[in-house]
Amino acid sequence: MNKNLTTGNPETILWKFCMPLFGSIIFQQLYNIADSLVAGKFAGENALAAVGNSYEITLIFIAFAFGCNIGCSVIVSTFFGAKKYNEMKTAVSTSMIVSGLLCAILMIGGLLLCGSLLELIRTPQEVFADSRLYLDIYIWGLPFVFFYNISTGIFSALGDSKTPFFFLAASSCSNIAMDIWFVAGLHMGVAGVAWATFICQGASCALSMFFVFRRLRSIRTDEKAPLFSRSICGKFLKVAVPSTLQQSFISIGNIIIQSAINGFGPGVMAGYSAGIKLNNLVITSFSTIGNGMSNYSAQNYGAEKLDRIHAGFKAGLKMVWIISVPLALLYVVCGRWLLLFFMGDPSAEAMHSGIMLLRILSPFYFVISAKLVADGILRGTGRMVQFMIATFTDLVLRVVLALVLARTSLGSTGIWCAWPVGWAAAAFLSLWFYSRGPWLRHDTNA
Repeated sequence: MNKNLTTGNPETILWKFCMPLFGSIIFQQLYNIADSLVAGKFAGENALAAVGNSYEITLIFIAFAFGCNIGCSVIVSTFFGAKKYNEMKTAVSTSMIVSGLLCAILMIGGLLLCGSLLELIRTPQEVFADSRLYLDIYIWGLPFVFFYNISTGIFSALGDSKTPFFFLAASSCSNIAMDIWFVAGLHMGVAGVAWATFICQGASCALSMFFVFRRLRSIRTDEKAPLFSRSICGKFLKVAVPSTLQQSFISIGNIIIQSAINGFGPGVMAGYSAGIKLNNLVITSFSTIGNGMSNYSAQNYGAEKLDRIHAGFKAGLKMVWIISVPLALLYVVCGRWLLLFFMGDPSAEAMHSGIMLLRILSPFYFVISAKLVADGILRGTGRMVQFMIATFTDLVLRVVLALVLARTSLGSTGIWCAWPVGWAAAAFLSLWFYSRGPWLRHDTNA
């Protein structure tokens, strides 16, 4: 069901809109968590290290899919808020055409270069073959990743966050069952993990695309919308390219950090792989709420209701901080037991690495969540330069500090310490840029 985000109490609207998004991203992350959990439990520590090592490279591909998601979502939201439905439909088809071409290029490049990337990040020989196998299968499933992201971006732009949630919930639960069947039952190892994800993502993509086209047909227009528009393509790229660059450079930064981690051996790699999955579950959840803020602010920006944007910011900040409290406490107090879900018989080194990662990062969830809410509004209102400055500040600080501190007596623990520094500096910049927006010059009463 389409939902207009430009009317009603902002806090109530955002809770109703963002909570299904929050649930969706939890199920989305279950894909990766299930892969690591099953690999670590049933195929051993080296298999867990291989999946975690490959994951950092898959994030590059996901970055491009995420950029297309955000570009499509923001443009469609703006047209939907302005009630320009013909342009909105053209924005959808234009986004799909551009995303399909980009996906094809990435598949060719990925299949040719993933082995070189694994060598570049100093992948240990004992996990190299499994890492390469996982990546090869994953790359063949990239069309599912891209078009699923486009479809969820469209649903969100139309104010519907519940439909993607139902698809993801079913798909993720199926993925867990297939992971266990392929790896524990059929003894397919890392290949079983990859094929389970491939099949379930494919089913989820097909269903979501079917319902997107059905939803769009229900929105009547006076004339048939053109399939492609150069001007709309330019608007799409204006949002999609910076969002893609943001995620891509973060992924590249993570790969550089992964190369430093790989130098400490499979034990630290396995601990990091388990710990970072738990951390990414939280960060991606906050990012998804930030994406919801982008849809909310884009609709209101298109409808010229700037007074609602600041009210939405306060509601979004309240939302993420309420979520931060139990998650930070859970990771600090129960981190050891959570890590055991991923590692059947972990070495002392693997367990220590995972625990330290969670204990250092989780108290700063309040900081990074505030940044992501502000980023959502900056992105939704087209302030991409400011958004990029804050993001790259975080990236550069984290990568440089990680490489420097890894060579000190802190060892791998020094790498974990780089995260809070980058988060804090970037949060300051994002909030400062937000504070200079035109919405603060309007009455914020909803």
